[in-house]
Amino acid sequence: MASTKEIKDRIESVRQTQKITNAMYLISSTKLRRAREDLAHTRPYFEALRAEIKRIFRTSSDIQNRYFYPPHEDDIKGGPYACLVITADKGLAGSYNQNAVKETMHILADHPGTKLFVVGEYGRHYFNQHQIPIEQSFLYTAQNPTLQRAREISAILLDGYNKGLWKKIYIVYTDMANSLSSAAQSTRLLPFHRAHFASTDEDHASDSFEFMPDMATVLDNMIESYISGFIYSALIDSFCSEQNARMTAMDSANENAQRLLDELSLQYNRVRQSAITLEITEVSAGAKAQRHKREAARNARKDV
Repeated sequence: MASTKEIKDRIESVRQTQKITNAMYLISSTKLRRAREDLAHTRPYFEALRAEIKRIFRTSSDIQNRYFYPPHEDDIKGGPYACLVITADKGLAGSYNQNAVKETMHILADHPGTKLFVVGEYGRHYFNQHQIPIEQSFLYTAQNPTLQRAREISAILLDGYNKGLWKKIYIVYTDMANSLSSAAQSTRLLPFHRAHFASTDEDHASDSFEFMPDMATVLDNMIESYISGFIYSALIDSFCSEQNARMTAMDSANENAQRLLDELSLQYNRVRQSAITLEITEVSAGAKAQRHKREAARNARKDV
């Protein structure tokens, strides 16, 4: 059985670990709140942009554009594909990173020639460790998603798409709506299906518009901005999901630490009580021995 000193040292170690996990929980909570605020501030612009794209399609349903499936077609065959993978920079976030990697591996299994574009140190380390080629790794941290970084990523992906280097672009990220399960999802970023911008709102269907310089150029510019907004939203959603997953993991760690502290405290009390009982027994035995010794000495004097 461990000594009281060993148990006290173990209790102190667990308490120090609990302080760290509790601090990480509070930090993640603060980051999550700020990220949600940033997303709420930018979402109205991109929702308005999508509404304008819908309006263009209500004006002309037979628009030919490289960012959309051709009319009356539901798929584009062939490849290769490109895939943007969003992971975290570190672990301690439950199954958040593993789910994103697992979803990416499913895409690679279905489309072996897929070019990977990776955000986050965890994903970069995993693919390098398993000797999976990475087309480009974005070295800035996943901890600080900004619209400027989203534009840089979208510019690289769109450049390859416009040059015909890949026929489709997918994005693997964790949606905040699925934060309870931390389930990653893969979404086709390009090309869009026309139904994605379908609308039942016909209030302005008969409005006439003038496009300068022309409809195709206007739509191209709007789609490029929309793609940047989609990537930015995915970065923020993934970051929020990461912080939420880390909060859950740290909360579970706090509970486990408290349970371990309770068990160690009970064990410490038992060991201390056992030591006290042993000391009392030894003192009692010693006193009894001294008493027997004195009685034997008295008896010996009487005999003399």
